[in-house]
Amino acid sequence: MKVLVTCPPMLQQKEHFLPIFERMGFEAVTPEVSQTLSEAELKRYLADVDGWIIGDDPATRDVLTYGKNTKLKACVKWGVGTDNVDRAACEELGIEFDYTPNMFGKEVADIAVGYVIGLARNTFFIDRNVRSGNWVKPAGISIAGKKVGVVGFGDIGKNTAKRLLASDMDVYAYDPFIKEMPSNLDCVKQRNWPEDLESLDFLIFTCALTDKTRHMLSHSEIAQCKNGVRIVNVARGPLIDESALLKGLKTGKIHSTALDVFETEPLPVSSQLINHNYCILGSHNASNTVDAVQATNLEAITKLQKLLEIQHA
Repeated sequence: MKVLVTCPPMLQQKEHFLPIFERMGFEAVTPEVSQTLSEAELKRYLADVDGWIIGDDPATRDVLTYGKNTKLKACVKWGVGTDNVDRAACEELGIEFDYTPNMFGKEVADIAVGYVIGLARNTFFIDRNVRSGNWVKPAGISIAGKKVGVVGFGDIGKNTAKRLLASDMDVYAYDPFIKEMPSNLDCVKQRNWPEDLESLDFLIFTCALTDKTRHMLSHSEIAQCKNGVRIVNVARGPLIDESALLKGLKTGKIHSTALDVFETEPLPVSSQLINHNYCILGSHNASNTVDAVQATNLEAITKLQKLLEIQHA
């Protein structure tokens, strides 16, 4: 059987996972992928594969139907977010589906907190200037005692909150699905979105992208925010309306933002976000550590093998 892999972090470790596929009797198809493949490219590769480990590619109904009509029997979404996969189409087409939750909570949380410190102390701005020959010394703000909202309180959100509390920050959690606050996080305050935005110094997005959360931070929510708020997004780009974000940056309502994800990826070189010196721009790479990727690769391969076994049973 053939298996297509289109997840860039996984593809960077081909030397580790190809022998695993070989032992399973699978032939791996590993195209060059910088971020995602187009629907046309996906169809070309899906023409002759039984399984697919999906990255952030557009796994649309059209793409999945094409795959089903050839040989595709099972898919595993590599990583936590599944918003790019038409799961309803998988079910209707009889394509077995799974994903790899709870694999990157600590890693993404590390980046989120690194971004908080970077925005608070202007470290990335200083680095860029020193490299250019400018010995700048902008004053930052202390993070101890500052109020921070964490939007989404799953694995990533909880790990982010734990690190923020260790920095003596006052943490607010926004998530309607919190049933009970873990005992080690019992000092975290629960709020309903968008309550108390006017009191927050930082706002961090760690939630899933759904129809309800798309553009959950837009013009009206930004208007409610505290003047000079700093915003971090390590989840999904479309959670934030970038036009509203840019307006907030232009007026100074938003001091700065750190974004690992964007509405359009890769970020176009024409994006006005590039012009804001105090902002930090990532490459949708918050989960990418050697350790976490290796663990998730094995998880994805194991799950795909089980799904294919189900189809052949």
